[in-house]
Amino acid sequence: MFNASAKRKLEAGEVVFGSFFKLDSPPIVELYGLAGFDFLIIDAEHGCYTHAGIENIVRTCELMGMSSVVRTPDALEANILHVLDSGASGIQVPSLKSAEDVRDVIRKAKYWPLGERGSARACRAAAYGNMGADYEAQANRDTLVSVHIENKEMVEQVEALCAIDELDVLFIGPGDLSQSLGHPGNSAHPDVVAAIDRVIEVAAGRKHIGTVVASAAQLEGYVARGVKYIAWLSDIGMMKSALGAAAKNFAPYRAGTGEAK
Repeated sequence: MFNASAKRKLEAGEVVFGSFFKLDSPPIVELYGLAGFDFLIIDAEHGCYTHAGIENIVRTCELMGMSSVVRTPDALEANILHVLDSGASGIQVPSLKSAEDVRDVIRKAKYWPLGERGSARACRAAAYGNMGADYEAQANRDTLVSVHIENKEMVEQVEALCAIDELDVLFIGPGDLSQSLGHPGNSAHPDVVAAIDRVIEVAAGRKHIGTVVASAAQLEGYVARGVKYIAWLSDIGMMKSALGAAAKNFAPYRAGTGEAK
């Protein structure tokens, strides 16, 4: 019961568009689907979710025809297992430091013979036991694995990362990367730009590359360089902008402005 459309589109060479999702709200998921997004990155690292809450967001993504990728809080086996058993389309794992860390994530996310994921067909991902004997093979084939490139150690190992089978997406996190390189919050610093350039140059044509964008110009620039897994801001970021724009309309009517009240 998982939607693998985003992974299939990437494999076909298409660009897929998603967003980080931090608010535990199925109606907002529906709005994303109606707007035409391909996937959501359910942010269990920085958002406030329970296992049941994640499953409901995954379920709503499926109903809207979107893939659901969960940014796990860490690489612990239990956290990876829970979200995949809930039927998530994939995982996006933060805070890794080495190629060996990534291989360990794949071990936890894939069934035999690719890994050692705990087998339990009585879970939502397996349609509660109704998927049939090929469930594990289908899960291995369809589960997307993305890892964050958000520190200097991962940038230094990008060649080794590209050689790892079953790793689908290298997701560049400019914010955390700027901090790791000693320039917190300054993703335009030459050191950060050089690190991002290195990842794209090495990984292009070998792995799918992802990142977060905040403008049409950023989007155009990254897509032109082969970045095809795009996260457009987050639900909170877009809501903040929309609410700020709305508030400007009534700002002149606030007390003390000299305008109509």
